[in-house]
Amino acid sequence: MNVRNKQAQVGSRRARRALAASMLFVLATAAHAGAPEQAKRIYERIAGEPPPPAVLTQMTAAINGQPGQAGLVAAAAIATQASGFYNVTLKNMVIPWTNRDQTVFAPLNDYAATVIGMVRDDADFSTALSADVLYTVNSGGLPAVSAANNDHYAAAETNGVDLMSTLKKTTQSATYGLPAEAVAGLMTTRGAASAFFINGTNRAMFRFTLMNHLCHDMEQVMDTTRPTDRVRQDVARSPGGDSRIFLNQCAGCHSGMDPMAQAFAYYNFDANAGQLVYTAGVVQPKYTINASNFPFGFVTPDNSWSNRWRAGPNASFGWGSGPGSGTGAASLGQELASSDMFAQCQVTKVFQAVCFRAPNSSTDQATVSSIKASFKANGYKLKQVFQQSAAACAGS
Repeated sequence: MNVRNKQAQVGSRRARRALAASMLFVLATAAHAGAPEQAKRIYERIAGEPPPPAVLTQMTAAINGQPGQAGLVAAAAIATQASGFYNVTLKNMVIPWTNRDQTVFAPLNDYAATVIGMVRDDADFSTALSADVLYTVNSGGLPAVSAANNDHYAAAETNGVDLMSTLKKTTQSATYGLPAEAVAGLMTTRGAASAFFINGTNRAMFRFTLMNHLCHDMEQVMDTTRPTDRVRQDVARSPGGDSRIFLNQCAGCHSGMDPMAQAFAYYNFDANAGQLVYTAGVVQPKYTINASNFPFGFVTPDNSWSNRWRAGPNASFGWGSGPGSGTGAASLGQELASSDMFAQCQVTKVFQAVCFRAPNSSTDQATVSSIKASFKANGYKLKQVFQQSAAACAGS
């Protein structure tokens, strides 16, 4: 071996030792972080910026004043009083839920504002997919809230309005003039309707609600053991002349999705008018398009729905006290939000947002499980999930 190769090996060993020593130092520092360091880390992860000196002092005192996790959670509760928590951290987490591209680079809208308001007010988040709720921005100089455009919310964001202090709770029925039976929480906000009820067959609303609030896409819930009697006519039974494709792939999604997406049968988003349309008692034409694909398929008669995933592999979602079947979007929202998977999804999303990692380790999974149990037991208050997650990650 020549001298140059020997020198390279020695240099490589030194680099590896230096890297290992650096990692050990970081781990040791995190494990033994003092109260000021923990307070600073909690505040930055919740508010997205360094804490003001007075707040850092207050949070440090909270950590020192109570043993263990209790002190860390008390400090995190102080951090969630910061405007940055609502205007930055929470908004950036929620905005991707409101558009098909799942991008944060989209304007503030009523969907996101309503989530932020519910978190601020410690509202029961299990009602997020069913309640008649809407948050508007109570600040001068803004366009009026309209069912036909997003100008009110976009202007609030452009003007840098503080969402923590200006969001005002109201109802969709009063503000948008929707019939009470048409309102289904976040699903019937203008933001959701413009993204997921426009064109198509309304299956997008079901799919994206499943992704955003139960953390599963359709490929993950495929179940070919469910009956196919309520799969609509537009789904070909022999795509490309091969019925096996339908039986082994298409049916796996549609046999569960179509009976539940029937809850949206009376909804459409009119792109010309720029607003949600609800035709009580009249099924939207989009539910019967492409009927010639399979004329013997299911013809949607109304907005009744049933959850066939309460049996089979997707029973693992832990379907709770929801109705199992019903009419309309609000009762479907209750069904989805009653599942254990709904709670698991919200906690996992918050954990990732404040800890900057997915909960893949056994320790993190145990933490998420514990926070989820607290979330369900204490009224589905999502702000507390932020506090508990930030406290759990204070040392890492």
